[in-house]
Amino acid sequence: MIRAGSFREDLYYRLSEISVAIPPLRERPGDAVLLARAFLERYAKEMGRNIRGFTADALGALESHPWPGNVREMENLIKRATIMADGNQIAASDLGLNAGQAAPQLLNLRQARENAERQAISLALARSEGNIAQAAELLGITRPTLYDLMGKIGMK
Repeated sequence: MIRAGSFREDLYYRLSEISVAIPPLRERPGDAVLLARAFLERYAKEMGRNIRGFTADALGALESHPWPGNVREMENLIKRATIMADGNQIAASDLGLNAGQAAPQLLNLRQARENAERQAISLALARSEGNIAQAAELLGITRPTLYDLMGKIGMK
């Protein structure tokens, strides 16, 4: 585009100073539920639907789906489910997702424990919409313990 004269060269070099690597949705445990809630809130408001959230089976399906189409796939899925849902919550049947396959198990106990803690904390934070006290309660630990675990795994 620079060679064709349709993009300014100085702007390209200013923008290329910073690159942000965003991993795909399947590599960010807990983010699927957070994004799904945000999309649901947006589309329910736009369409005037009184849909208040997801059923437990829908949350499980959202978390286990591999999201090959990444965030765009999810956005389209939530939009369609918002249109098609019969009740005031979106169920797994509204989403049309399969339960998915379990990830291969790790044999390294330390790594398996850290992955399990990271996933449990991410999921608890997603389900509690970022409320630390509620997340700690879901996990069955105290707030200070949750803060310690989050610091240990590098989560803010």
